[in-house]
Amino acid sequence: MILFYTLKSIAFALTEPYLILVLAVLVFALYRRNRQTVVMQKMIIGEGINSPFELTISQIVIGIFGGILASVIMSYLGIVFDENSAVDLIFLASIVFMFFNVRFICFAYSGAVLGFLSLALTVSSQTFNIPNLDFLKIDVVALMSMVAILHFVEGILIILDGRTGSIPVFSSKEGNIVGGFALQRYWTIPVAIFFMIHNKTMIGSSWQVSVPNWWPLINSSIPYGVLKSAVLSLVPFYAVMGYNSVTFTRNTKEKSFLSGVLLILYSIALFGIAQLAVLNIWLKFLAVIFAPIAHEGIIMFQRYLEIRGTPKYVSTSEGMMVLVVAPNSPASEMGIKSGDLLVEINNEKIENEDKIAEVIKECSNFIWFKVKKEAGNFEQVSYSKMNEDKKLGIVFVPRKVPHNSMVVKLNKNKFSDVLNKIKNKGKDD
Repeated sequence: MILFYTLKSIAFALTEPYLILVLAVLVFALYRRNRQTVVMQKMIIGEGINSPFELTISQIVIGIFGGILASVIMSYLGIVFDENSAVDLIFLASIVFMFFNVRFICFAYSGAVLGFLSLALTVSSQTFNIPNLDFLKIDVVALMSMVAILHFVEGILIILDGRTGSIPVFSSKEGNIVGGFALQRYWTIPVAIFFMIHNKTMIGSSWQVSVPNWWPLINSSIPYGVLKSAVLSLVPFYAVMGYNSVTFTRNTKEKSFLSGVLLILYSIALFGIAQLAVLNIWLKFLAVIFAPIAHEGIIMFQRYLEIRGTPKYVSTSEGMMVLVVAPNSPASEMGIKSGDLLVEINNEKIENEDKIAEVIKECSNFIWFKVKKEAGNFEQVSYSKMNEDKKLGIVFVPRKVPHNSMVVKLNKNKFSDVLNKIKNKGKDD
């Protein structure tokens, strides 16, 4: 029954007119951002890897999957809020915080702010009674447990989809030009949340949910007897999850996998602390403080790995490093991939991109490359339909410093800075 009503609530979010309007606004915002991503890809690669429509549709579909997973987990665990509590503010606050810094869209920050306000009001109510702010008194155990589960699901989404829509970027490190990728991905998720209903006029609502005897599975600040006898209703909301990062030491798959795993480990730790918080108010404060600090710790740890790690995409005296291969291009047809080192073209050593252009201009229509693969072995690939008007479809990592607008500081960059530099490059050229 829990599964049935949870799915019914998600379906309601996807069919109810006013909720569809909310979804439409979020989809429009995602589409605009995806258009910028495709424009930036075209500036560097020569064409977009995906269309804005494809990027947006995939975000919606994967977001629905994430919303269902998060809602089912929360429903079965027994995360419940009082109907008078404004827990939905966590979703609104995360979107507002995003305008200050894109990473603040994360629920670790909005959840911490909301939880701290709730605890502060609980403590102050022993001295001052402020009934107008009672809606901010939220069960911190349930709140931080929900934040943990949302991060658990976000980690899964990052592993599955975090690398989609990546943009090639360049940086300088130790006098060398290194290639990398800027990753940014957002998902709109419908979330169904249990509320404990006190209003008698809602008892006959179709959203009333019957729960089995074994439910709930977790600790709660709400007494067990009260919870079992209460009228429970599932209410849907829309939330936005986001992921943004830059990597120069890993490919996009490795980077998104690392980020996702770290976030899943973080969610497990936060969930454990949230469950301990049922014991006393000081542990509740610990959970609220742990959420944003540990999340910042993950960001700093990954930044440290990037600064200390060995760049993955660097051209050497041996050859030119391939950063990106355009789809349906001659290079793609030859089987050249990101991370390959092009050593020779038509038996001539490749010293720079100009050498490749020169050979292509002089050849009739047949070219071949000696390629050093990531594994260290050498392969020879060829293409028989080449001409000087056809683009090879490769973004190389240059040996010399390109235009200043394309170089970003490895230890200071933010995703927005990287994208602005790429965008400005297109205006300056």
